[in-house]
Amino acid sequence: STWVTTLALAEHGFLLNKGEFHDAMALRYDFPIEGISHTCMCGKPNSMEHCLSCPLGGYVHLRHNQIRDLTANLLSEAGCTDVTIEPHLLPITGEKFKYKTANTDDQARLDVSARGVWVDMDKTFLDIRVFNSRADSNIKKSLKSALASHENEKKRMYNARILEVEKASFTPIVFSTTGTMGREAERFYRRLAVLLSGKTKQSIPDAVRYIRQ
Repeated sequence: STWVTTLALAEHGFLLNKGEFHDAMALRYDFPIEGISHTCMCGKPNSMEHCLSCPLGGYVHLRHNQIRDLTANLLSEAGCTDVTIEPHLLPITGEKFKYKTANTDDQARLDVSARGVWVDMDKTFLDIRVFNSRADSNIKKSLKSALASHENEKKRMYNARILEVEKASFTPIVFSTTGTMGREAERFYRRLAVLLSGKTKQSIPDAVRYIRQ
């Protein structure tokens, strides 16, 4: 509900036109949204629930990229260096990893990297996932369990490679489509608030509110 009381600042993307505001209120109160197609591009019946999971409608990529870009901008504002969007990982040259699901693709890339997140000059890689907690693959799990499951999946894919090859750290950033953060994401954004506070001289609670907006 924070968006309802947020100042309509265009520079931060908080300015909604009349149609966007009406749609947002309909979503908030579970009213039907007028004017949307009854059939998705994938051929299945369209609904808000379907839009949260289908990769063809564009929303899945938009919400992911918005979090990626915002996080990179906040890292720069907080004084982190070498902030990079979609950094490529170093290629594998015979290294073996514990999990078969580890990503060994030479073209592998993550969402954001930066130096100075956890330790001065040390590099940290972030990979972001936003999942629909009401999708069939998640509906039988508690939200806490689903968040942990997605975090662990990311760790199995990248953690060992980043530790052993990049000599860096890895933090999975996981959100549900309702805005709930995983434990690792909460830890990361708390740390980001501390960094912002030190850089901008504002209080940590004010930095937390700034990030949430």
